[in-house]
Amino acid sequence: MKYIDEFRKRSAADGLIAKIKKIASKKVSLMEVCGTHTMAIFKYGIKNMLPERVNLISGPGCPVCVTPQIDIVRAIAISKLPNVMLASFGDMMRVPGGNTSLENEKAKGRDIRIVYSPLDSLDIAKKNKDKRVVFLGVGFETTSPSIAATILKAYDENINNLFFLSCHKLIPPTMKALLSLGEVRVDGFICPGHVSTLIGTIPYEFIAKDYNIPCVIAGFEPLDILQSILMLLEQINEGKALVKNQYTRCVKPEGNIKAMEILREVFEVSDSSWRGIGVIPKSGLKIREKYKNFDASAFEIEVEDIKEEEKGCICGNILRGINKPYDCKLFGKECTPLYPVGPCMVSTEGTCAAYYKYERRR
Repeated sequence: MKYIDEFRKRSAADGLIAKIKKIASKKVSLMEVCGTHTMAIFKYGIKNMLPERVNLISGPGCPVCVTPQIDIVRAIAISKLPNVMLASFGDMMRVPGGNTSLENEKAKGRDIRIVYSPLDSLDIAKKNKDKRVVFLGVGFETTSPSIAATILKAYDENINNLFFLSCHKLIPPTMKALLSLGEVRVDGFICPGHVSTLIGTIPYEFIAKDYNIPCVIAGFEPLDILQSILMLLEQINEGKALVKNQYTRCVKPEGNIKAMEILREVFEVSDSSWRGIGVIPKSGLKIREKYKNFDASAFEIEVEDIKEEEKGCICGNILRGINKPYDCKLFGKECTPLYPVGPCMVSTEGTCAAYYKYERRR
């Protein structure tokens, strides 16, 4: 299959690994900030192919994982309001929110529906005009333009019973926050391919310029990731810090201009809270005043104070790259994909889920 088989050739992988081993002259730590990269790295056993001097760290690249518990609690509270139907992507259903989850509330009879596109929520609203339909919007720059487009369509069609709870987040400000915290040594970033398809290469340039740390935008096949690691090591050895694009077949320097125009039309940048990190300036998206009638954050709900993490859960530290899942006393015991305690085990792109599925047996 074009663009698949040619990026999974063992002979090419062996060649890249040989080059990596040859130039990996000192210990370096490279962080991927994309959950899809995390899963691919574990699925293809890339960490085990690399020399010990090359340390891969999983960062906060899973939108489900970085959504703070309070946002889940708000969504659950909204689902309990009279005449409300809540729509969500399926990966949010099992994320704990206080002592319950969307999945548990659905089992109790709340009208909570799994959708595959924000446009599905628009169709639901049209068919249920006596209900307030609320879409739980979670995701990075990859998904937010499609939700913005849905709001524009609802605005044009004068749909007045559709609302959006925006929990969207932006990746570059988070990378800056991680570097500012200084908790983990990062010598290079493997930048997310999906997000970069939308935003392009320019938003990462401050990392190279201000922090002297190289970045490489990577695709998701094993050869993509190995080549990106090689490109980072070459820069580190040469003392360079540039933003390079390995994923040229999908990512343009300017990104997707039309999609970003739609996003900026509907959303404005705001401060946002991230699980395990806290409030990061200008890292979120809120609905603009022009489209405030679609903003579910105005709903009157009561939300009690909750702890960010369940007792013993270290998802916050894992998201910041401080700890690995094995460091958590709950991992693989009280916390499993079937009975998750924290979001890093819930999401299919979570670091704990990746370790449990692929590394635990190794």
